[in-house]
Amino acid sequence: MPSPAPEKPGALRAEQIILFRIGEQLFALSSSSVQEVRGADSLSGGAREITAPGIEKVRQFVRRGPNTLFLVNGAGHFGLPAPVGILAFVLRNTRTALLVDGIERMTTMTRLQALPLSFCHEERQWYRGLTALDQTVVPVVRPEGFLSDKELMMLDAALPPRDASREETDIELEAEASTDTNVGRELN
Repeated sequence: MPSPAPEKPGALRAEQIILFRIGEQLFALSSSSVQEVRGADSLSGGAREITAPGIEKVRQFVRRGPNTLFLVNGAGHFGLPAPVGILAFVLRNTRTALLVDGIERMTTMTRLQALPLSFCHEERQWYRGLTALDQTVVPVVRPEGFLSDKELMMLDAALPPRDASREETDIELEAEASTDTNVGRELN
């Protein structure tokens, strides 16, 4: 039986990505980093208000069992003039649900370019790099770049204590989650 051909050095590695919009700006995110996609209304229906000084991009949180998800307004995070998004990406291995305006499409990315040196502040934490799709340069976001460790500590400190009446809502929200689109299963 012949052995498989060895992989060529520099061979292109394809990665499934989701192209999404916040306002007029197009972004990309690895599909494997999205656990589920929900309507913002269905997620924020069980959300509670939170105020943490200096973190205006987070106004709500949701408790899901022992975990707390913070709803990050994508427009606020990127400094874009856009309303709060209508979809929420629950990001895998983070405590973030990112509010976006819409999904453009899913596609495959074969090249990820390093960020140019002009990206020199906090945006270096926001993006994995840039990719070109259909003659358009698209920033590829880093899922863990929406909330820093410092911001998470500040948000945790601003959380109200758990109360029994909200625990019932959390359980109902978990049951409801099975009816929404589970991108993790569809995309992987």
